[in-house]
Amino acid sequence: MSMHPAGRWAAALVAATLLAAPAAAVRAADPYEINAILPLTGNIAFVGQTEQQALKALEGYVNQTGGIRGRPLSFVVADDQSDVKTSLQLAQGLIAKNVPVILGPSSPQACAAIAPIIAQSGPVLYCQANAGQATPGGYEFFAAFPYEPQFAVTFRYFRARGLRRIAYIVSTDAGGQDVERAIATTSALPENKDVQIVAREHFSPGDITVAAQMARIKAATPDVLVAWSTGGSGGTLLRGARDAGLDLPTVTSTGNLSANFFKQYQSLFPTNLYFAAVAYYAGDAVGTPASKAAVASLTSALATVGAKPDMISISIWDPALLLVDALRKLGPDVPAEKLREYLAGLRGWVGANGAYDFRAIPQRGLGENNVVMVRYTGTNPGVAVSAFGGAPLPGK
Repeated sequence: MSMHPAGRWAAALVAATLLAAPAAAVRAADPYEINAILPLTGNIAFVGQTEQQALKALEGYVNQTGGIRGRPLSFVVADDQSDVKTSLQLAQGLIAKNVPVILGPSSPQACAAIAPIIAQSGPVLYCQANAGQATPGGYEFFAAFPYEPQFAVTFRYFRARGLRRIAYIVSTDAGGQDVERAIATTSALPENKDVQIVAREHFSPGDITVAAQMARIKAATPDVLVAWSTGGSGGTLLRGARDAGLDLPTVTSTGNLSANFFKQYQSLFPTNLYFAAVAYYAGDAVGTPASKAAVASLTSALATVGAKPDMISISIWDPALLLVDALRKLGPDVPAEKLREYLAGLRGWVGANGAYDFRAIPQRGLGENNVVMVRYTGTNPGVAVSAFGGAPLPGK
C-alpha cells in the first residue's frame, strides 16, 4: 500500500530532523573563537606572551562557568611578530572572514594602521595599547585609560609631595607623540600652574643610547623624570639615566609593570620607580565588593597557569572578559554593528580595573578614578602610594 503524499512529506521531515539533530548538536558544541593579534615574537614579545598567558587563563575560567551559551571559548592568537605590516595583513585576513571582533594588536602603531579599514563597518577592534585617539561611537576601542588621566594623577601625586620640576623623554613615534600631547595638556591645567617642565627630550625607538639627552636633563635639575617607553627602549632610557648619574623619582610606562621587564632591567632601576596603574595595585583600597571579586577571579584564574597578575595581563583580561559577557548577552552570532552599539552604551560593568563607563569616557570606559600611583619596591612589584586620583597616602 502506497503512502499518502502528505504522509511521505511528514516522514521525510522527521527523517531530516533526526539526521540534522546530531549535526546541530555538534555545531552547538563547536568552540566559539575570538581572534587575537598579539606580538608573540619580536621586540615587544614579552607583552604578547604575557597577554597570551592571560587569555589562556581566561579561556579556562570562562569554560568552567558555562562558556558562551554552552559553547566552549577558544582564543585564536596570531603572532604579528611586533611588526606593523604583519599586524595589518593579519587583520585584513580576519576582516575577509567577517569576524565580529579582533582583540589586539598591542602596539599603538599597529592599531593606528588597522583603524582606517575598520572605521566604517567593523569589526570591533579592541586595541591593547593605550596610545591613540579613537572616534567616539566608532569600532575601535582601547584596553586602558588614556594618557591624560595617567598624567593628571601623576602630576597631582608629585605636586602634593612638593616635586614640581619635571623633565621628560619620549619616543618620536606615534605613541611618544601621544604621551607628549598628554603631558602638555596636563601641565596646562590650572591645578598645575606651579609645575614646570624643565626639559623636553626625544629619542628614536631604535636608538641604543640616550646619553646626550640624559646629560641635558641632568643639567636642567628636575625633581622628577618621566622616562616613557615600553620594553627594550624603556630599558634603554633607564640605562641612560643610570649612566648619567640621574637617580630621581622616575615614572615609566605601565607597559613595563611586568615580571618579565623587572627580571631583565631591574639592575637599571632608580631608587624610586613609579607607575600610574590600575585598581589591582590599590590593595585594601581597591574599592567595591564587585571590584574585589573581579580581582579575586583574575588572580585565581592566572594561578591555574602559574602566573600572577601584572599590568599587561590585567589590561587584556578585562576587555576579553567584557567581550565574553557581551557575547553571552547578545548571542554568538551577533554582528559587529550590534557589538559596537552594546559596548558604546555600556555603563557600570565592573572588572579588575574597577567600574567602566563608556558613555562618560567613550571607547575606553576608564578615567582618573581608575588610576592609582604605585612604586616598585623590589620585593613587591607595585605598592600603592596614592589613593585613586593621585592624592598621596600618608607616609607615601
